[in-house]
Amino acid sequence: MGGPGAGDWHQAEFRFYAELNDFLPAAARQRPLPYRFRGTPAIKDPIEALGVPHPEVELILANGVPVGFDYRLADADRIAVYPVFEAFDVTPLLRLRERPLRRTAFVVDVNLGRLARHLRLLGFDASYRNDLDDAEIVRRAVGERRIVLTRDRKLLCDGALTHGYWVRSSAPAEQLDEVLWRFDLAAACHPFTRCLVCNGELREADAAEVATAVPADVRATQERYRACPGCQRVYWRGSHHARLQQLVERSLERARRRRAAAAEG
Repeated sequence: MGGPGAGDWHQAEFRFYAELNDFLPAAARQRPLPYRFRGTPAIKDPIEALGVPHPEVELILANGVPVGFDYRLADADRIAVYPVFEAFDVTPLLRLRERPLRRTAFVVDVNLGRLARHLRLLGFDASYRNDLDDAEIVRRAVGERRIVLTRDRKLLCDGALTHGYWVRSSAPAEQLDEVLWRFDLAAACHPFTRCLVCNGELREADAAEVATAVPADVRATQERYRACPGCQRVYWRGSHHARLQQLVERSLERARRRRAAAAEG
């Protein structure tokens, strides 16, 4: 009798760890999952068939050995799949993509406008427009080396993407907490250094330079300004500044507490 053919059914076992379980049905979380297949598919395909977008994956072990997305699944394989560990170094095992990106920059999906604004408030490069389609988001992510932030799991399955994150919460403040934690960004924040409207980097401007751009009552009370070279907007510490400062401080404090808790336990 001959050996198994390409049309024969095989079975492997998958186990997903940590937040990758968010993508699985409740009954399938935190346990081994059998996966039946024919042929020798690249391991990226069954991972996404089970519901986990590949940009969320950082480490794959096949029978205890690190492998890449091009690894060909074989009968009786035992596969362990881990999320991106931004706060921990798994380089000695195998990272699935060049890491890190040379800068932390995002492209934010159309339904996450407030998240984009909050990221800009903290000083992060967050490209956003409410009329971008999926193809343009992918183009920007790849061409400009940006991390995709989205609530659309299908978008993250685009084969061209290397870095992305599925935002779990629907509440903007919680979304910001997620991103700060997921990418370990608390120490990298530079609040009030980026334009909230166009994402440009702000520069210091003196009162004379912006005299025609601000109201007379503002000129009478303010001496320090920041201006956006892109859209020409001018920022100063008005009545809204205290509210924004509180948002920044609360977000950073939650991020620090969460990181401290993780380190302890």
